[in-house]
Amino acid sequence: MPMNTNKTVVIALGGNALLDPKTNGSIIEQIRTIEQSCQRIAQIIARGYRVVLTHGNGPQVGNLLIQQEEAKELVPPLPLDVCDAMTQGQLGYLIQQKLREALGQLGIITQSVVTVVTQVQVDPGDPAFADPTKPIGPFYSDRERLLLEQKGYVLKRVGKGAKPWRRVVASPEPKDIVELGAIRALLATGSVVIACGGGGVPVVREGGRLHGVEAVIDKDLASALLASELGAQILLILTNVERVALHFGTPQQVFLDRMSVREARRYLIEGHFPAGSMGPKVEAAIRFVEGGGERAYITSLEKALEALEGRAGTEVYA
Repeated sequence: MPMNTNKTVVIALGGNALLDPKTNGSIIEQIRTIEQSCQRIAQIIARGYRVVLTHGNGPQVGNLLIQQEEAKELVPPLPLDVCDAMTQGQLGYLIQQKLREALGQLGIITQSVVTVVTQVQVDPGDPAFADPTKPIGPFYSDRERLLLEQKGYVLKRVGKGAKPWRRVVASPEPKDIVELGAIRALLATGSVVIACGGGGVPVVREGGRLHGVEAVIDKDLASALLASELGAQILLILTNVERVALHFGTPQQVFLDRMSVREARRYLIEGHFPAGSMGPKVEAAIRFVEGGGERAYITSLEKALEALEGRAGTEVYA
């Protein structure tokens, strides 16, 4: 098996790597999905790559907020930033456990897997706070939408069918990773580090102190920032398609093996990559490469290792 012990790769796990949307969303189903995902991540580690994992938390934090709402007459509800932190710990715990098992099955028993509950600083003046766009939680019907709006939720139509509505929250730009030094130190010891889960807990600094805000940071943009700050060589963004496409879902659809930063910017401007799906992933890849990274890949979990070997995915290069 070829080894590559000189490369650090930040792997951004998409939501389908943590929770199969075709299942009922139970913890048993989440564990089963995470177990399968970790088997693939373990194969990458076995090739000698130093790995930092990031992940989304949209379904988990959305469901947790529903629990907060339903139980508010019994216990005081928790704010969104605390729920962000809770789901970081929840998913980090499950990934740690299943990744250690997967590594053990490959004969790698000395590898430490550590979760860092990560705060990510944002600008309190970010215009995103005035225009919430980030979907979280389940889809709702027209009737459910009216009830939720009476509770102060902001909902937008993001789907089709009987339940096209989802709650949306602010998604400010990530500016600084508070626990960067700790993540770097753990990586230097040979640990696999899980960080910036769900994009990190969004915090602002006021009067020398940090405090959380009601927002969700895009995990791909946070991953790009983390990868750049760590000096990683590769950013691997995993989603539910093998390659990026132009004219996606139309008869003119064309899959891309490679695109330069300049081409990717042009395609973004032309509207090929929607803001709610592929857009942030392409933007994250661009930022990472422009920031000095060697290359970024966008691909599916199933093709992750092949992408690192140049045999799958869409590569974004300088």
